Amino acid sequence: MEIEKFVRPNIKSLTPYQAKEIPCRVKLDANESPYGLSRQVLAVLSSRKGRDLFLRVNRYPDPEAGSLKKVIAANLKIRPENLLQGNGSDELIYYLITTFGGPVLFPTPTFSMYGIIAQAIGEEKVGVPLDEEFDLDMKRMLREIRLNKPKLIFLSTPNNPTGNCFSSDRILRIIESGSSIVVVDEAYQPFASEKGFIPLLRDYENLLIMRTLSKIGLAGLRAGFLIGSQKIINEVNKVRLPFNLNSLSQAIAEEVMKRGDILKRNIKSVISERGKLFREMSEMDGIKPYPSEANFIMFRTAATDAIYEGLLNKGVLVRNMKGVVDGCLRVTVGTPEENRTFIAALKRVVSNRGRKK
Repeated sequence: MEIEKFVRPNIKSLTPYQAKEIPCRVKLDANESPYGLSRQVLAVLSSRKGRDLFLRVNRYPDPEAGSLKKVIAANLKIRPENLLQGNGSDELIYYLITTFGGPVLFPTPTFSMYGIIAQAIGEEKVGVPLDEEFDLDMKRMLREIRLNKPKLIFLSTPNNPTGNCFSSDRILRIIESGSSIVVVDEAYQPFASEKGFIPLLRDYENLLIMRTLSKIGLAGLRAGFLIGSQKIINEVNKVRLPFNLNSLSQAIAEEVMKRGDILKRNIKSVISERGKLFREMSEMDGIKPYPSEANFIMFRTAATDAIYEGLLNKGVLVRNMKGVVDGCLRVTVGTPEENRTFIAALKRVVSNRGRKK
């Protein structure tokens, strides 16, 4: 049987997201937090409350994730009715494009799932290159918005993989530019110096915010949240799969979020280590790190493939941005020990390349 003839054309030409598991000693390629569950959370999960939870896995989870949403809402100073839970932000992107359709517009380079999901669903995608400072190119953005009349615009700020926040005034101009729904993806906002766009939700009904717990230590739980007006949340909720956030993820996330002081301490550590990494990389010949407001640093270097392989040979895995931002690599901020290992390995690899010239 020729399976290909049954596959829709938009799927035939689709390149899947690559999430390979590559053996390494220090994993700094996926923008994960270096910090896992705290002892306090583990203690709760091993208590009677935790044991009761595990004994109830024969039952479906709370379909509305009500208890967890109350904790998240209190943390963000919003109402639970303004939240919709997702199995990670990826699922929420699916829901948004399914609900509102396309065209779907986003700057490039950015998080690849906006384009991948739009194509998978069969909607038109429009990528608009960033300017030389990796900020929104307003002339191009406004022109493409006018020509394509997108239903959805995704703006990731801080942006992955560049690490910078887009200018707030430019984002506001896009929100105010027309009838598009603008989704500000704040996956990395906890590491940024700016407060984010949640306070502006009351002023712009076409504004939505996405947040995730993945970058602050809970990537394995796959817990993301869409934040917006109750009217929009109700519409997107129509396409949400039932029981989309499992019981264990809900319970663990709730316990972690109740202990916000631990999360804040871990985030503060990442921000501090990011500054140290940037300073040390800035002093290295042939390495140009870009300022970052996220939990990673993108850096430019000659012979990126050789540098990438050299680091991997020393047990350090980073992300090669070839095809996305050519000539660049991206390193996740790890623990102080992991960062020291990375810097030492990078110095040796760069030094070895210098001697070979």
